[in-house]
Amino acid sequence: MKKIVYGLLIIICLFIVVGCNQKNNETNTQDTQTSQQENNNYELNNSNEVIKSVKAIINGKEYKIDLEDNETANSFVGLLPQELNMRELNGNEKYIYLDTTLPTNSSNPKRINVGDVMLYGDNCLVIFYKSFDTSYSYTKIGHIDNLPNLGNDSISVKFEK
Repeated sequence: MKKIVYGLLIIICLFIVVGCNQKNNETNTQDTQTSQQENNNYELNNSNEVIKSVKAIINGKEYKIDLEDNETANSFVGLLPQELNMRELNGNEKYIYLDTTLPTNSSNPKRINVGDVMLYGDNCLVIFYKSFDTSYSYTKIGHIDNLPNLGNDSISVKFEK
């Protein structure tokens, strides 16, 4: 009889311990989620505004890049300010491979427009200065209105918030 009572007590204790452990795991998960939300809110509250555009200074002239509302553009803004020496390619674009990879959501836009600022792969920043049809995939970062032909040479571009 004592063995049965001790056995039942052990089983009851196990249920209590397992139940408490599951409750602690649920509480820890909720605490982690709340902490992450607070961190996100902290970042949003400290950046008094959402950045919708940045500057690109090319050949001494300032242009506004209207940013896409995506993770790639947000990550790009986090790298600024930077001055980059961009190389010529194909008579229609300037590019540079960044030291940092950025998040991507690439797709084929079918057509590239003058002024498109794109990411090829996860680290190749491209500014297009001529329009053309394409079969390649890019992640759009933004667009520069009224961008002139940037010529056949490498250029220095200063990007600022």
